[in-house]
Amino acid sequence: QVQLVESGGGLVQAGGSLRLSCAASGRTFTKYAVGWFRQAPGKEREFVAAISWSGGSTYYADSVKGRFTASRDNAKNTVYLQMNSLKPEDTAVYYCAEDPLGVDATEAWYTYWGQGTQVTVSS
Repeated sequence: QVQLVESGGGLVQAGGSLRLSCAASGRTFTKYAVGWFRQAPGKEREFVAAISWSGGSTYYADSVKGRFTASRDNAKNTVYLQMNSLKPEDTAVYYCAEDPLGVDATEAWYTYWGQGTQVTVSS
């Protein structure tokens, strides 16, 4: 069983940047795709980005395309989400999760989830 822990969230002004990390422990997740999701207050959790096990394939929600970049360092068993040009509407709790089936936006296919990290973007 793998445990995922997100970090790197915080408070940032609009236009600023943050880099989230998703670290795995318990076992390696280097052979699995990893996705990022977010949930804003009063809203359903939504897909943000996903990256294949090799890092060679990525997929982004239209709302973050061109601003967010997913990457991974399998030697460190860690996946990252670089978030640039942040907007107040990016405010949410961000979660990472493991997908044994590959890169996709379908939440139901993701298995293990982290506890989330809060990102707050002020205007």
